[in-house]
Amino acid sequence: MEPESFFEGKNMALFEEEMDSNPMVSSLLNKLANYTNLSQGAAEHEEDDDSKRREVKSPRMGTFIGVYLPCLQNILGVILFLRLTWIVGAAGVLESFLIVFMCCTCTMLTAISMSAIATNGVVPAGGSYYMISRSLGPEFGGAVGLCFYLGTTFAGAMYILGTIEIFLTYISPSAAIIQAEAAGGEAVAMLHNMRVYGTCTLLLMAMVVFVGVKYVNKLALVFLACVVLSILAIYAGVIKSAFDPPDIPVCLLGNRTLARRGFDICAKVHAADNGTTPTALWGLFCNSSMPNATCDEYFAQNNVTEIQGIPGVVSGVLLDNLWSAYADKGAFVERKGTPSVPVPEETGASGLPYVLTDIMTCFTMLVGIYFPSVTGIMAGSNRSGDLRDAQKSIPTGTILAIVTTSFIYLSCIVLFGACIEGVILRDKFGEALQGKLVIGMLAWPSPWVIVIGSFFSTCGAGLQSLTGAPRLLQAIARDGIVPFLRVFGHGKSNGEPTWALLLTALICETGILIASLDSVAPILSMFFLMCYLFVNLACAVQTLLRTPNWRPRFKYYHWALSFLGMSLCLALMFICSWYYALSAMLVAGCIYKYIEYRGAEKEWGDGIRGLSLNAARYALLRVEHGPPHTKNWRPQVLVMLSLDEEQCVKHPRLLSLTTQLKAGKGLTIVGAVLEGTYLDKHVEAQRAEENIRALMSTEKTKGFCQLVVSSNLRDGMSHLIQAAGLGGMKHNTVLMAWPESWKREDNTFSWKNFVETVRDTTAAQQALLVAKNVDLFPQSQERFSDGDIDVWWVVHDGGLLMLLPFLLRQHKVWRKCRMRIFTVAQVDDNSIQMKKDLQVFLYHLRISAEVEVVEMVENDISAFTYEKTLMMEQRSQMLKQMQLSKTEREREAQLIHDRNTASRSGVATRAQAPAPLDKVQMTWTKEKLIAEKLKNKEPGMSGFKDLFSLKPEWGNLNQSNVRRMHTAVKLNGVVLSRSRDAQLVLLNMPGPPRNRQGDENYMEFLEVLTEGLNRVLLVRGSGREVVTIYS
Repeated sequence: MEPESFFEGKNMALFEEEMDSNPMVSSLLNKLANYTNLSQGAAEHEEDDDSKRREVKSPRMGTFIGVYLPCLQNILGVILFLRLTWIVGAAGVLESFLIVFMCCTCTMLTAISMSAIATNGVVPAGGSYYMISRSLGPEFGGAVGLCFYLGTTFAGAMYILGTIEIFLTYISPSAAIIQAEAAGGEAVAMLHNMRVYGTCTLLLMAMVVFVGVKYVNKLALVFLACVVLSILAIYAGVIKSAFDPPDIPVCLLGNRTLARRGFDICAKVHAADNGTTPTALWGLFCNSSMPNATCDEYFAQNNVTEIQGIPGVVSGVLLDNLWSAYADKGAFVERKGTPSVPVPEETGASGLPYVLTDIMTCFTMLVGIYFPSVTGIMAGSNRSGDLRDAQKSIPTGTILAIVTTSFIYLSCIVLFGACIEGVILRDKFGEALQGKLVIGMLAWPSPWVIVIGSFFSTCGAGLQSLTGAPRLLQAIARDGIVPFLRVFGHGKSNGEPTWALLLTALICETGILIASLDSVAPILSMFFLMCYLFVNLACAVQTLLRTPNWRPRFKYYHWALSFLGMSLCLALMFICSWYYALSAMLVAGCIYKYIEYRGAEKEWGDGIRGLSLNAARYALLRVEHGPPHTKNWRPQVLVMLSLDEEQCVKHPRLLSLTTQLKAGKGLTIVGAVLEGTYLDKHVEAQRAEENIRALMSTEKTKGFCQLVVSSNLRDGMSHLIQAAGLGGMKHNTVLMAWPESWKREDNTFSWKNFVETVRDTTAAQQALLVAKNVDLFPQSQERFSDGDIDVWWVVHDGGLLMLLPFLLRQHKVWRKCRMRIFTVAQVDDNSIQMKKDLQVFLYHLRISAEVEVVEMVENDISAFTYEKTLMMEQRSQMLKQMQLSKTEREREAQLIHDRNTASRSGVATRAQAPAPLDKVQMTWTKEKLIAEKLKNKEPGMSGFKDLFSLKPEWGNLNQSNVRRMHTAVKLNGVVLSRSRDAQLVLLNMPGPPRNRQGDENYMEFLEVLTEGLNRVLLVRGSGREVVTIYS
């Protein structure tokens, strides 16, 4: 052996036992440095589907290329070019500034929260969905992930609609397939054209994405260049307008804006060689071109004027555009401050060349339309796998991009308001400018820079949405948290998500069929706002919980900022559209509940689990340690299960009974005891716990499993009764099965354990329920269509006997059973009054049940009773002798002999002694029996000899045992006569004797008491009231 290998590891000899399961620090750090292997504990977070993890290429991209530019490209888009001028015109500069400021604040706060989450550990490729799901758990993660997916898909539809709008309105209006049949039908025809062209464009884009994403990525730089050039062109145009405003005349009739279609000269008449002749505008408003023609009344009353559409940044038009000018659908676009003669009764403006508003405008609607223009902040985090240092690049790049775009938007609002006339701003489709793009007319050097630039940028954004959305769906599907989406996790051999792309295209088509950009924008606003809301919630929850693993490198966050961002997201959702907001919440809620019930169990160490733990701790500290008020009392059950040699549950129906009794409410602890030491039995204990949990799941028993390994069963059960539960959440009732095999000679300790457990529950002031013939009890799937639940109320136990049938009848198994209450009256009781009192008592308790009072007639102790008592005492002697050693056995035999001799000689003495006072009713002695016999002599009994002369050993019996046996036999007969066919019999359980010598006799009494009954629940109260008549 070489010296190196001989001495290898000698420094760590103390830890050689751990080397098998735990790696050395040096090897762990070596793996972490290259990110080729996830650190220990991360395997639970991210299960890799590939059998071999591919070699990770060295990350190349920095903050500028990897985060800043993608965010910039995604944020600046279709709304800026097509709708921002219109929003400024409708809402005014001040309210537009407020809209943009609110939306940008929302995304900034979300970016801060996202930066904190993204820098809290390595974020693999998957970005936003990965962050949310691992922070908030599979339920929230799935719901938010699907919302984000739907938002991205509808964004694709919006970008495609924007592309078609630019093409049909500003590039090639003659390309329209469907033409307006009548005047005023242009809007409907436009929507149909959008649908046709949009569907074709979607198919084309889907084909490009299907063929290869690499082409989309190669074109990304081109699309980005288009966006940057367009923005620069706008700023250049604003600067130029300060000293050389463009000549863009706008024609007004009175204060109404006219659309430049069908006329060139903005005048009613124009000068000719021999006078004046009507213009083309005259022909549009009048029925002929003659000067005496009948004209539209408003046209006749008002003058035609021409103003400059873009007067320039120093013109002072900003003051006119400060305030809002909201209007209803179909209203005229009017210029404030221009003189106009109103017309009292005016027919519709159909066919006349007015510029009309196409939709009703208000503040809330404009928020919904504008918000998609600030989305796109997740673009950097989605590329986290390709970044050189994601934890540094994501916060810096995203926040810089938001600051840049916010500045662009806010400055554009002010500059548009300062440069462009208000009527042109409100002219959504540039009708007053001969169908030209308003923002294009401001740009320098040419309007086509903006038109072509916006066309390509919206086209590129649509392609990117169709690329990103299927990957997001594929990531959700591969996580396996939504079972019906698993098919979308498959794709081509190179991993491209084919099925996910198909679904994305179908959902995108629904957005295109809506056909209106203004209608689609609020829908995706909802889904993005929902996503951002949960990003903020994730950060706030993690920060407030202060979980040890929450250590973000990004330090400039606070839970209050996250909470503010969350509140702002929620407010914006309802500001945009309250019915869309409720619909989006309903969709997310349905997905959440579906994942909760049907989804795969994932343990990601998420914040919601931590929140649950914190809430549980807080609630436990608030729960008082003392017993609850009677009104709040419910059985908090500790179920004692017994296990066989294979660690399987012997009586699974005990859990069925628990489920039926609890109906999912209150505390349930399922306890079991394994004999042995924990070091030897920990594997068996783990297997037993798994078996119990599996059975609890099958029986739908909601509760906790607590298994104890103890040196003997007796101590283990005692430990469970004492220590189960936590703080104020402790059990108050013990449920166990009757030990059916207690009479077997090889099972001598089962009855001792049982009796001692009864004593333990009494000492702990806990109620005890013992199910006899538990294997005959119904399963939770069974239903009783008829039958009775009989309650035999012998001793008042605090009302538990009344409460249990009521709770059972809440479950479907027992719902159709009737409740009957029997109470026992002695000879000197007024049974009629007892029945009335009991009915009143039940009425006040709000429990409906039939009431019957059973009279126990006093009669002689039968020979059967004596025989049963004799057999019992003989068995008890035998049981005792089995447990004694040889010498002890001999000593015990002598003691028994001496006692028998003494008892025979002392019969007469005892006969003359007065009977001791005893609380038990129907107390009998030998003399009382003989006296009763002499008093009631009948012909049929004349030949009946003295009972004791039949069997002399009867005289030696313990009279207390005889009386108890008499009670058990007599009560059993009464119960059998009325409840033999009952579905369930509930009976007071007598307490064990104070003297431990009679424990085996106690078991016999209980056996006789319940003999012949199918299902019996013996009930022993805890000594406190559990029902009350008060509200």
